[in-house]
Amino acid sequence: MKPFTAPLPRVLGWVWIGVVVLLLIDLLVNGGDRAALIAAAVLLCTVGGTYVLWLRPRVVPQDDGVRVVNPMRETFVPWSAFTWADVTDVLRIHAGDRVVRSWPLREPKRAVVRDNMRRAGSDGGPILDEADADPRELRPVNLIARQLREEAQRRKAEQIPGADGPGEGAVGLSAVWSPDALVALGVPALLLVTAVLVG
Repeated sequence: MKPFTAPLPRVLGWVWIGVVVLLLIDLLVNGGDRAALIAAAVLLCTVGGTYVLWLRPRVVPQDDGVRVVNPMRETFVPWSAFTWADVTDVLRIHAGDRVVRSWPLREPKRAVVRDNMRRAGSDGGPILDEADADPRELRPVNLIARQLREEAQRRKAEQIPGADGPGEGAVGLSAVWSPDALVALGVPALLLVTAVLVG
């Protein structure tokens, strides 16, 4: 399965990076003073933010599980720990009693979000009554949740007998800080501080 992303933020992110490249070229040609250096550092900070918030986040199904890439953290849910996927305001992946929320895959309609939150209840439990809906009538993020559920069922059916099965909870679930996100934000911020202090 291919990675799931939010198309509009990705397009806007690449457009902004193109604009920044043009602005940096202009600063290189016409600038040269301290103000131009500070402006370039600010532009690089916006590129780091664009990468972390708009380009990086995605949900990636893999052979051994699903990786939820959020702005600063990545969470890996093995198929053996995957129990359900649904949508409230965002795509949620359930692994036993743990719930992993996806940053990029959001439900944009407020009325649908209110209905989803009501159906999830105060305990934040999984929404189970959408499994039989016609795929043509599902909203885009609900369709992704269904595809993930189907992939999890297929992967669990292929498991070797005696291996960890469904319902094992959050065994193998791991969440880590993402070095590339930290670098994308940290390096431009360091350049900005340096540009401001050098004078």
